[in-house]
Amino acid sequence: MLLWVGLGNPGDKYAGNRHNIGFMAIDAIGDYHNFSGEKSKFKGLIREGNVLVDGRPTKVLLLKPLTFMNESGRSVQQAMQFYKIPLQNLVVFHDELDLAPGKFRMKTGGGIAGHNGLRSIRQHVGEDFHRARLGIGHPGQKNKVHSYVLSDFAKSEASWVQDMMDALARAADLLAGGAMDKYQTRVDLLAPPPGAKPRRN
Repeated sequence: MLLWVGLGNPGDKYAGNRHNIGFMAIDAIGDYHNFSGEKSKFKGLIREGNVLVDGRPTKVLLLKPLTFMNESGRSVQQAMQFYKIPLQNLVVFHDELDLAPGKFRMKTGGGIAGHNGLRSIRQHVGEDFHRARLGIGHPGQKNKVHSYVLSDFAKSEASWVQDMMDALARAADLLAGGAMDKYQTRVDLLAPPPGAKPRRN
């Protein structure tokens, strides 16, 4: 079984925040691939289903921790222990300040750039997990980061956010098949970042 985790904060007031783009990604994947409805488990919300890889179903558990961002690791650890999921089968979808809005990059291990959700997961399960880094851009000054990530996406950003979510979901068979680089490339082709010159598919 694969475990795909989206990071965010629970509650309606956070739903549209930049910090919650990980939740949005998990919702998009679950909806597109007709996963089960949400159930409360592991201090979070889970959905179960299959992603077809070359016509064969691959079991995936989607998880949105409801512990608030800085305790995300507790939820992830519980799910991994219950299903005996190895670290290499974990992918965490999260907002990334160091990438331009709409830019997408996969990464395994490495630094966490001050992200409290990643820090918590690293503390609880180890650092060599896969990360789906969803670019939200940087406000330019460190003292503005907190309010920036906890503010909603602007209306002008709605189109690229939706395009990115659609691309993450449509290309998920590559991720389920372990083709991390191909997944990154495919998402970029399906949803180029704003201002990027569209490439022919």
